[in-house]
Amino acid sequence: MEKISEIASYLGIPNELVHPYGNYKAKIGLQALLGKKAEGNQRSKLVLVTSMTPTPFGEGKTVIAIGLASALHRLGLRSVVCIRQPSLGPLFGIKGGAAGGGKSTVEPMNEINMRFTGDIDAVASAHNLLSAVVDNHIFHGNELEIDPKSITWRRTVDMNDRALRHIVVGLDQRSKNGAPLSRDDAFVITAASEAMAILCLAQTYRDLKERLGKMIVGFNRSGLPVRAGDLGVSGAMAAVLKNAMEPNLVQSSDGSPALVHGGPFGNIATGTSSLVSIQMGLAYADYCVVEAGFGSDLGAEKFFDIVARVGGFRVDAAVIVVSIRALKYHSQSSEKSYNANVRREEKSQLQSSLPGSPLNGGIQNLEKHVENVKSFGLAPVVALNRFASDTDAEVNLVREACLYMGVQFEVSNVFSQGAQGGLALAQLVAEAAQTNSHSNLRIYESDDSFEEKVEKVVKKIYGGSGFAYTPAALQDLDRIQKLGFEKLPICMAKTPLSLSDDPKVVGRPDAFSVQLHHIGISAGAGFVIPYMGEIMTMPGLPKHPVAERIDITDSGEITGLF
Repeated sequence: MEKISEIASYLGIPNELVHPYGNYKAKIGLQALLGKKAEGNQRSKLVLVTSMTPTPFGEGKTVIAIGLASALHRLGLRSVVCIRQPSLGPLFGIKGGAAGGGKSTVEPMNEINMRFTGDIDAVASAHNLLSAVVDNHIFHGNELEIDPKSITWRRTVDMNDRALRHIVVGLDQRSKNGAPLSRDDAFVITAASEAMAILCLAQTYRDLKERLGKMIVGFNRSGLPVRAGDLGVSGAMAAVLKNAMEPNLVQSSDGSPALVHGGPFGNIATGTSSLVSIQMGLAYADYCVVEAGFGSDLGAEKFFDIVARVGGFRVDAAVIVVSIRALKYHSQSSEKSYNANVRREEKSQLQSSLPGSPLNGGIQNLEKHVENVKSFGLAPVVALNRFASDTDAEVNLVREACLYMGVQFEVSNVFSQGAQGGLALAQLVAEAAQTNSHSNLRIYESDDSFEEKVEKVVKKIYGGSGFAYTPAALQDLDRIQKLGFEKLPICMAKTPLSLSDDPKVVGRPDAFSVQLHHIGISAGAGFVIPYMGEIMTMPGLPKHPVAERIDITDSGEITGLF
């Protein structure tokens, strides 16, 4: 690896703004953006990496994003990749590390996977500071008259621990006036903390503190929101997050720059790296490759409608990652799937061209994601993340399908070959970024009502027919309207395993309706969250978690992360 000072120098970042954490990683001071703001003056190309609907194991978006940026670098184009920080929860759970794989990783990989520069720990500390202050305020007389039953602010830990989903706190404790303090509570994984979402959307320290102060912790006995600022700790929380606000600079296994910063949940938050890291990538590189969480129905939609809207930047090219594994997964028979509910009227040329194909349902799923990216004004490039088990016949079938769809297609071998295996893909993406009319399109407008926003996403992005409310969601909507939050962007929370709100529905479902179970408010992050189904904010571990294979040698080398 190159010394991190060399990587920073290559990008042109002033040496005094590079804060090293050892030899191979550094934080970059926010002053590096002064005078180089991307907003309104974006000359660099932003490439968004999304995917078809994934399997539970993921389809290699991180690997492709890293390999693509490395390949662009190999072509002589100044490039940087922006990805999220790994969480210890999935690291020890089912997915393992999130720093790439094979010959397309970000380095030092083990350190990045294992706590890195402490940003997620800082988010957890800031979050739990507020949790402690809420209960402390009630203990000392509850001057704000917080209704304990209305408290929405949970505690957090960066670990998958299903035993913490429902807990009771304050047992055998009483306030100074003798009132019992026990109440129901819960933990969320740190990636699901609103403090993490705020860290990834804040652009300055002042912005960070103001957003933290707006966070709603619960409601008083009159039904009015109680915010972190009312408890007087938003400044302390911002101080805890001071260093965490600075993007982390590392390098890929091919020596190209990488910014690894922020780790918001892909469901209840934006699911992409921090806004300041993306702005820094745009400011110092010619090509900034950004990975968005899950498929285009989640990460990409939120990137266009929330992240790019807040950051004021455009998208110049988009890559849709597919795998033969995912195409097969979405070709399973299901009475609710596309294959069993085919739109018999106006069959597309693609549908007619692939009768009986073992990948048919998956191809239909891919077709919807292509349509989604096109709805934002971009012609996507489809990248097949090739596995050793993939046959040439299967690959050619996907190539043929993309030809029918009228989109560019290329096989990616960056896992096995590093940058060299992504040169053809990089060439296609660079050409697309130069020829595309860059996208400033949105699915909905800020002035749309809440219902209009949800309906547009459900119909245009998911392919559904509409949505319905539960009684609880209607109560939430009434509160949102009364509090003046209706004009905020929506951050849709649903399963990533289906275009619908049912994870068992594979392929491309048709004429389905989703149900809004409840609606959350992330006032500090600046969006409301329509929940479709049960969204797990505290995952559990599988019977045999990845943690069982992780070890350390006598010399101190960590093994088993990938």
